[in-house]
Amino acid sequence: MKSLPDTALAALGRLFSCGPPRRFVGLFSGVFMRVFAIADLHLAFVTPKPMTVFGAQWAGHPQAIFEQWRREVRADDLVLLPGDLSWAMRLPDAVTDLAPVAELPGTKVLLRGNHDYWWPTISRLRSALPTGMFAVQNDALRFGEVGQGNIVVCGTRGWITPASEAFGPDDTKIYAREAERLRLSLEAARKLADDTTQTLLMLHYPPTGPQFAATAFTELIDEYRPDQVLYGHLHGLPLDRSLQSWKGIPTHLVAADVLRFKPKLIVG
Repeated sequence: MKSLPDTALAALGRLFSCGPPRRFVGLFSGVFMRVFAIADLHLAFVTPKPMTVFGAQWAGHPQAIFEQWRREVRADDLVLLPGDLSWAMRLPDAVTDLAPVAELPGTKVLLRGNHDYWWPTISRLRSALPTGMFAVQNDALRFGEVGQGNIVVCGTRGWITPASEAFGPDDTKIYAREAERLRLSLEAARKLADDTTQTLLMLHYPPTGPQFAATAFTELIDEYRPDQVLYGHLHGLPLDRSLQSWKGIPTHLVAADVLRFKPKLIVG
């Protein structure tokens, strides 16, 4: 793996030199029997964007997701949504796009994707989200009771990696920043965990580089050893060609089209 240039490390130091970002590390009571995940909802109710340009399988995809969600998910389940949630450009429009999701069964946890241009500061987002919908950024959330098999959720968007052909000078700073955000989130998760915890790590991008090469993200996964890793972003990839394990840690591609628009059971 390529190491980060000194300029990137210096920029990263300036970014976090005023102390760690404000964190929201919460304890939510209640026992969630199961955890599902699905990424890349690509909702566009406010700003129409036909997804069929990416393939006929996307025709009517919101309805396909919602119908299968209702069949599979119960009110006491947890549903993780690792990014690319709405094509909106503004938070109010994204909230409108997400309103039908909020009405579906289960408690939802959101993560930012590369197309979530509407994503504001985390405090502003949390104040705008409806009841039962949460977001992770630089922190972690715990669901369930301490000592009773609780779930801790952490994560960050991720980015393309230095080994990628498309990686350019502008990507260096973003890659470094996302690695630091992942470290902050995993550290917050570690502080929330107990002997009964399952720690679930969400990324939008896959954690590895081309040909499953190691990255700054996999180095942190090696260090913190979450119980499972979830990611999206990759479309049209057969599951048998996706990263399914990293050094013994189950790793799940949960992009909506890959799952045929059915939320995947992760814990339960």
